[in-house]
Amino acid sequence: MPADRSFVIVGASLAGATAAATLRAEGFDGAVTLIGAESEPPYERPPLSKEYLRGEQPLADAYVRPSEWYAEQAIDLRLGTRAVQIDAHGRRVVLAGGEGIGFDRLLVATGSRNRTLDVPGADLPGIFELRQSGDADRIREAASGGARVVCVGMGFIGAEVAASLRQLGCSVTVVEVFETTLYRILGPDIGRALEGLHRDHGVAMYFNEAVASFEGDGRLEAVVTSGGRRLEADVAVVGIGTEPSVELMGGTGLDRGGGIAVDPSLETSIPGVFAAGDVAEHDHPTFGRIRVEHYDNAIKMGEAAARNMLGAGQVFDDPHWFWSDQYDAQIQTAGIAPTWSRMVVRGSLEDRSFCAFLLDDDGVVRSTVSMNWKRDVRRSFKLISAAATPEAAALEDPDVDLRTLVPGAAA
Repeated sequence: MPADRSFVIVGASLAGATAAATLRAEGFDGAVTLIGAESEPPYERPPLSKEYLRGEQPLADAYVRPSEWYAEQAIDLRLGTRAVQIDAHGRRVVLAGGEGIGFDRLLVATGSRNRTLDVPGADLPGIFELRQSGDADRIREAASGGARVVCVGMGFIGAEVAASLRQLGCSVTVVEVFETTLYRILGPDIGRALEGLHRDHGVAMYFNEAVASFEGDGRLEAVVTSGGRRLEADVAVVGIGTEPSVELMGGTGLDRGGGIAVDPSLETSIPGVFAAGDVAEHDHPTFGRIRVEHYDNAIKMGEAAARNMLGAGQVFDDPHWFWSDQYDAQIQTAGIAPTWSRMVVRGSLEDRSFCAFLLDDDGVVRSTVSMNWKRDVRRSFKLISAAATPEAAALEDPDVDLRTLVPGAAA
């Protein structure tokens, strides 16, 4: 790639910063501009619901690279700067205020934003969301001194926040519209295993209920549910899902649907324009069109996008891996299974020590989920990528190495 080429990355995120680092590591000597709306250097978000929220880790420890690294690598880091439009014909990014930055290659890594609750009282002080480091700071301060907290939503972020706030000594109550924890992602059986973990740590939980309103005289005092419960609260943390931040692509036709559509190499329908991370709706060779929001995907997509911006033309076929730490338990998942027909369990759901395999109608392993069960999720990667159909007895047997079940593998 000629040294006079100019690459622009919109989104000073984990994916965006990783892509910038990969460009330099791959020997690209041209101009690299990294644009971020936040004032902090790019940082990893998982600690926001865990170590950073609990005050155990400074934010600087979560930086993707030390703050001085960008200048040392001749990367033009524009913090506190918002990109508002892509001029695809003119090959430039337009910033708020009108400045245009030309590009030969562009990576969009704008991530996602939190969904909000549109109910009476939703604007009361004491109601928070968690997306940025400042949100975690405000939650930690408001929840100090054993506050009464209501967590609205029990997906992965809600579950991690609930666990962290219990560890800080807060009284925690959960309100969730589905029938158990992480129901949409992991289904009822695994969800109930996680539900039991939280109940054992003193979390009160109300399922199949939504928030009808928030009440308070100048500040949050109670959360009222659709079932008529009135839950006294000093703090509420709302985590009801996200939506991709695609506004930048307005006028390009790529601001519709479930994210910015990219092909298997992470390139959009506009030549030279790529997307990675939470915002990318990727045409995956195993799973079809998906949008994945997690740390490992952001890193690997950022690396792959950077190499493909340099002309590698590689298919991004990562089987996907995710983990969540809650109390002293670790949950891991691999693969993607929006629906499944059968679940085979190695270990024990009741003992919260297991690896579960989610199979489709044809017996293909689409995803694995573990709790306090080492190795097997990672060992299932090739099984998932190969769309393998192993015997249930082999999956259930902890003495069977999953790597031997991949078609063509040596016994």
